[in-house]
This record gives sequence, structure tokens and C-alpha cells, in this order.
Amino acid sequence: MCDSLVAAGTNTADGTTVFAKNSDRHAGECQPFVQLPAAFHPRGAQVRCTHVSIPQVAETYRVMGHSPWWVWGFEHGVNEHGVAIGNQTVFSREPVEEVPGLIGMDLVRLGLERGRDAREALEVIAALIEQHGQGGSGFGPGEAGYHNSFTLADPEQAWVMETTGRRWAAREVDLASQSNHMALGPNWSIGSRDLESFARLEGWWSGRARLDVAAAYRNPNVPGVISEGRLARSSDLLEAGRGKHDVAGMMAALRDHGRPGALPPTDRPPEDLARYSLCMHAEPVGTTTASLVARLPVDRTAPWPVWISFGSPCTGIFLPVYLDGVLPPALATGGEHPPERIEDSAWWVFHALGRAAEPRYGRALPLLRARWAEIEDAIEGDRALVEREARALAVAGEPVEAAGLVSDFMTRAVARVIERALELTEELGRFRR
Repeated sequence: MCDSLVAAGTNTADGTTVFAKNSDRHAGECQPFVQLPAAFHPRGAQVRCTHVSIPQVAETYRVMGHSPWWVWGFEHGVNEHGVAIGNQTVFSREPVEEVPGLIGMDLVRLGLERGRDAREALEVIAALIEQHGQGGSGFGPGEAGYHNSFTLADPEQAWVMETTGRRWAAREVDLASQSNHMALGPNWSIGSRDLESFARLEGWWSGRARLDVAAAYRNPNVPGVISEGRLARSSDLLEAGRGKHDVAGMMAALRDHGRPGALPPTDRPPEDLARYSLCMHAEPVGTTTASLVARLPVDRTAPWPVWISFGSPCTGIFLPVYLDGVLPPALATGGEHPPERIEDSAWWVFHALGRAAEPRYGRALPLLRARWAEIEDAIEGDRALVEREARALAVAGEPVEAAGLVSDFMTRAVARVIERALELTEELGRFRR
């Protein structure tokens, strides 16, 4: 389960595209945030993805993103050209291929590594699914595979894309959200060559009008009310913020529990639709385990921030990180089980904090938000100063020094945040004594 939101152009406060995504997965599945350099590759090289190897391209771009510990690809991420991509599980009438193929997270990373803008990244993903298909588990060994939708954005455009097997459809958007069901109607603008002919051949579409993708391909046997409710909520939030969307507003959306000030609806039974909100606390359906908000600037001559969260965003903090700098090791560390020193992995630190908050959300959330506010304000103040100095260095032709400046800033910020998270976990633990 996942939710993505994007606002571009006149829908944002400053005209800059803003992208946001919650990655909803199994609650205990560690999802570090990793960074990979740009690279050139020899002719004939192969790249090993999660389940299959495919031909490598001559050049890949610098990228960073949240990656479940056992997966090659990303749930969401950005690249050096200001492209952001996130994926969602969707359910089609078409069966998932039984043979291994690419999974949605592989396709996110491949699109980022190979796409200089959102449209090019979309075409990369489209070509890859047509050639290699989608197959193999995306939720751990022994679990079924799934089809995917994607939200793709860059400083000047945004797209939504839905796939079914080796077919796909997409349209350009300036204000949109996606959840876990196919929602493209007849308003798609580009698609695979056999998108309509295959639907007619299978008897899923017989109308004379332009193909309605969701009506033809969406699996009617998979209940969609959970994702429909979340999509309606994200659409309402986007509409309410039309013309004024910004990073802070997107963070608030990713922390949303259905209405302003609401607590996580964890006490509701699984059949109650009110249990499912953008900030998911709904095992076994899914729990938000990582989040990202990106403001995609046109001018990228100086280091520019992306904000990330580990675990549940309502109990944690969004940290600014930079593709131009070197990420602190604690952000990229984490495996199937917590390390011997939990402070070595930011993901496991925030997972423990979220678990400590669960039994007493009504008491814990106000405390956490108040305690985090102080650090958020301090980090934002430091960020403004550091970015000003980094920009001056970049303009002066000293990009290495600029990158070093933001690297040092990230190191200090991450150490401070981990220390506070450990203190808060201990404090919440005393609530139960």
C-alpha cells in the first residue's frame, strides 16, 4: 500500500513542483535511505535487480531513495536532474506473470538512474516493462507479485502512469494523487500499442468510446474501498491547498489521519474503513515505514534539500538531506533485524519510537509533536544558513566545498535527531510503568 501526491506550477506557493509519498509496507521491514553515485558502464554490462538481471546502459545518474533492506530498487527517490518517482501497488484483471521480472521498486530506481526528466523516466519504465515484464514478490519471499502505478515529477512537469503486465497508460498532470487502485479513465494521453486491443480481445472493453483504463483493467474481485477512501482524502487535501502547496503542507498530508488533529485509528477493526488513512497504521494491510517530500527546483547549481522520514511520519521528524553531499551512515544502515547498537540505524531507532507510542497515542502524539517542533525549528534555521553558504561556494566554482558543507550539516542533524528519538522512546516507555 502507498500514497503519492504531486503539485506543480500554479498549484504551489512558489511555482516549484512539490512531490510527496508514503511508503506503506510491513511494519517491521527496515527501509534505509541510500545514495548511489553517477557512473559509466562498459558495453555489454548487466545490472542485477531484485529478481532478474537486465542489460545496463552506458551512463547512470546520481540517485538516492528509500530501499527496503532486501530490495535492489527504491520505493521512492530523486536523481541529480531533479526527477522524483514513487510507485504504488495496483490490481489488474490481468494475472501477474509467474516468471520473475522487474518489480515496481526496481523500476523506480531504473527510471531515476536513466531519466533526465519525468517524461524520459516514464519512457524508460514503459520500455522496461514491455521488454522484461513485472514478476516476482515485492513484499518478501513467498509473497505474490503485483502490478504498479507510478507518480513521476520534475521541476517543470508531472505524470501519473498505470501498468498492467507489459501494458501501460499515462497522462500529464499538475495536481494529482495516487493510491492502490487503477484510476485512469479515458483521459490517458499516451499508452502501450496494444493497451486497447488486448482489453477488447479479453472481453474487458467493448465500447466505441475511448478506452477507459480503470473500467477495462481494474480487478473487480479486489476490494478497493480502502484505497478509494485514501485517494478521496488525498484529493481533498490537494484541492484545499490549490495554489499554495509547499513542503510543510505535503508533510502534513503524509501525517494525516483523516481529519485535522485526529489520532491514528488503530483501535478500529480491519473491516472499518475509518482505520485507513494516509498515515497508515493498519497491519496486516500495511503501515507507513518511510516517507519523502521533495521540492524540485529549476536551479540546481547549488545543493538542494529533500526531506525524509523513517517509520511513521506522525511520530517522527522529516530530515533534510542532499544528493550533493555524503549521507551519514546511520541513514543507509539497516537489515532484517536491529543492529547491536540500535543508534547505528536511523530506521530502527524510529521504528522503536513508533512502537513505544502505539499503546498511548492520545498521550504520546502531542508530546512527540511538541518535542520535535523545537528540533525542527533549529534544523530549519541551520539549513537556511548552510544552504546560503553552499550556494555562494557553488557559484564561486567550489562545488566540492559546497558538498562538504551540507555533508557536515547532515551529520550534525542526524546525530541530534537520533539522540532525541532515543530519549523520547525511553520517556514513552515510562508511560506504561
